[in-house]
Amino acid sequence: MSTKVFVNLATADLDRAKRFYTALGCEINPLFTDENAACVVWSDDVFFMVLTREYFATFTTKQVVDPAGAAQVMVAISRESRDDVDAVLAAGLAAGGAEPKPPQDLGFMYSRVLEDPDGNILEFMHMPEEAAEQGPEAFLADGA
Repeated sequence: MSTKVFVNLATADLDRAKRFYTALGCEINPLFTDENAACVVWSDDVFFMVLTREYFATFTTKQVVDPAGAAQVMVAISRESRDDVDAVLAAGLAAGGAEPKPPQDLGFMYSRVLEDPDGNILEFMHMPEEAAEQGPEAFLADGA
């Protein structure tokens, strides 16, 4: 079995979170979804477990922060192209998300930040394969 990534996020409104993530093109896996949690499928290997704040708290002894006012984690997700980055941001904004800062174009990477309706931070980025292989300095030096 390949490595799977499960990111756990707290939400104040599970139904709203499910609507938001399906608007981004994700599916909800009903086998791991109930009144406390929803399994958001990004790919065969990447999943978000969106948990009610109360249920999320049962998995840790630490304080669960409110993502509307504090950053606990930023999740970066690659997309196939700049247009794909822009498309997922447009879908997320239309579904109630917010873009807290302008797009960033570093030449070797293009990224945009989207906050879900709870304030969880998602960064969508595109990096050409050549930039990933060469590293930023070599890629920019080649004038690509």
